[in-house]
Amino acid sequence: MLKQNGYVLEQLLSPLVVQTSSEHEELKSLAAGCITKHHAHHYLGFAATQWKLFAKESPPKVKPLLYVYRVLLTGIHLMNTGEVEANLTRLNESAKLSFLDELLRMKLEGPEKGQITGIEISFHEAQYQRLVGELEEAFNLSSLPEVPSTRAALNDFLIRVRLSCVG
Repeated sequence: MLKQNGYVLEQLLSPLVVQTSSEHEELKSLAAGCITKHHAHHYLGFAATQWKLFAKESPPKVKPLLYVYRVLLTGIHLMNTGEVEANLTRLNESAKLSFLDELLRMKLEGPEKGQITGIEISFHEAQYQRLVGELEEAFNLSSLPEVPSTRAALNDFLIRVRLSCVG
């Protein structure tokens, strides 16, 4: 949680919970103090990896392209609000990227690794580059802290949980 890994925070703060505990709730409450502006680097790197996966497939597939958009919009949202939001439909409510609705429909109605037909790769590459720039700008303008503020609280939490497992 202290290493600017957005994926860890996404998993911890996900509304999709199979089982929870008081420790889970406490850890979630500590998460806000782990969010820093440097999470942008995680999202920029993840988006670059997903773009490479998308660009090398022939024919292209919808899932990696949606990952590109989800990751970039999550990072932009985090830099602007300090909130972790990984739901692409909710993210698009503010991003208003009209083409995302069609991509989401393709994924939901087709096979898990469904192919995309009839799209212009150059259009999506331009959108990818634009959103990368938007995330970089959001990082530069972000008022999020440089370092986590909950390091000591997380350490205390970890010691308490470990001791409760031993005793």
